[in-house]
Amino acid sequence: MSDLTVKPASSRKERSQFINLPWRLYQGDPNWIPPLRGNLIELLNYKPHPFYEYSEIQTFLALRGAEPCGRIAAIINHAHNQQYREQRGFFGFFECVDDQQVADALFDAARAWLRQRGMTTIRGPMNPSMNYECGLLVDGFDEPPTFMTTYNLPYFERLIEAAGLQKSHEMYAFWGHVEMLQSLDKKMAFVVEEATRRFDIKLRTLDRSRFHADVRMFLDIFNRSMLGSWGFVPMSEAEVDHMASSLKHLIVPEMTTAAEVNGEPIGAVFGLLDYNPRIRKINGRLFPFGFFRLLMNKKAIKRIRLISTNVVPEYQKWGVGLVLLARLLPDALAWGIQEGEFSWVLESNHLSYQSLKRGGAKITRTWRIYDGELSESP
Repeated sequence: MSDLTVKPASSRKERSQFINLPWRLYQGDPNWIPPLRGNLIELLNYKPHPFYEYSEIQTFLALRGAEPCGRIAAIINHAHNQQYREQRGFFGFFECVDDQQVADALFDAARAWLRQRGMTTIRGPMNPSMNYECGLLVDGFDEPPTFMTTYNLPYFERLIEAAGLQKSHEMYAFWGHVEMLQSLDKKMAFVVEEATRRFDIKLRTLDRSRFHADVRMFLDIFNRSMLGSWGFVPMSEAEVDHMASSLKHLIVPEMTTAAEVNGEPIGAVFGLLDYNPRIRKINGRLFPFGFFRLLMNKKAIKRIRLISTNVVPEYQKWGVGLVLLARLLPDALAWGIQEGEFSWVLESNHLSYQSLKRGGAKITRTWRIYDGELSESP
């Protein structure tokens, strides 16, 4: 159809259309959770975000006549390319009607922009990197996502693969009930006791009196422990500071644990309450009153997302991750937490995958990351 156009989202109106498109696409979908608008605006670089101190982004909008029907962002993460010695571009923030012609036109625009800047391959979805939201949901559409995980319409998988991209990696969400943690086998309980004794591990929660420093410590452990993980690039100092500030009011110390040996932090587990049902109620708007509705009576939230259980390399494979979770369990029970999701778990993270399986956790969602060549056509 000749009335299809894809253009950079440059004007205020076009950027507004880019942001608002999902509200139309997901209308009536009981499982979709709107994004927090202020956070999305920053991650698109429509307002400054420290990720873009070393990255570039161009957002594209597809229109049928004057009606928005799709969007995509082309991203260059220079820190990734420097670390992996690649010329890889990324795509993210993809949304589209069920129309292959629209999807192809969006990917053609993103590919062309990346090729012009010397990129040779493309990977995604990244919104805008693996340190934020990423991956295409390909299994687990029967319930809403947990906080800070992606959700999309099932046909996106078909559109993306028909546009010439192939599976590169998968990530999983493992679901567990608190009763599962209380019934871990005796061998795992022995590992907790032995690791605690062997290294004289001291455990504590995040300290409210030195909140910012502790969040930075948690994120530093995350950076150190993830080195060597597939596709991982450490967050910059500015990103760490920004994320610490953005999480300040959302973190509940009881859902955190830090492990220290000889006064040095060596591991951390970081859980966040599942705020998504409340984000739906405020329709992604924190102001003027959404912020209070989001944060009031946190004790009423009985589900958490365990974002990461991280241990620095020299203490990995010694059971420290189990030690961290064992300390968190009594606080979770006292809070009234009933269930938790461990996400994301990379398919290449065999230790976490097997440990969760052994503990009785069940895979409930799968996300996929795609790779492709930057050829002229798919």
